[in-house]
Amino acid sequence: QVQLVESGGGLVQPGGSLRLSCTAVSESITMIYFMAWYRQTPGKQRELVASIGNGGSTNYGDSVKGRFTISMDNAKTTANLQMNSLKPEDTAVYHCHCASPWGAFWGQGTQVTVSS
Repeated sequence: QVQLVESGGGLVQPGGSLRLSCTAVSESITMIYFMAWYRQTPGKQRELVASIGNGGSTNYGDSVKGRFTISMDNAKTTANLQMNSLKPEDTAVYHCHCASPWGAFWGQGTQVTVSS
């Protein structure tokens, strides 16, 4: 079993920045295949924001390319999402996701609100 611990959400003005962190916690982690951030707003499907494999390969949603950067720590258990030039349309609940030998897991989500 893997628990994903998320942090870093909050309220920010348009044009501002936030950094989200997600740490995979388990009694016996041996490998995380990849970690990702998704976001969801009421009435819409959950969409991919960014993902990173344990080899460092990254993928971004079209709406965040050039503004968001995902990274992974050396232990391959924490994924950070640096969000710059935030827009009101980035407002959503952001969920961390990972795949491991034990299966796929989701975090509970952290609210990001971009508003003046």
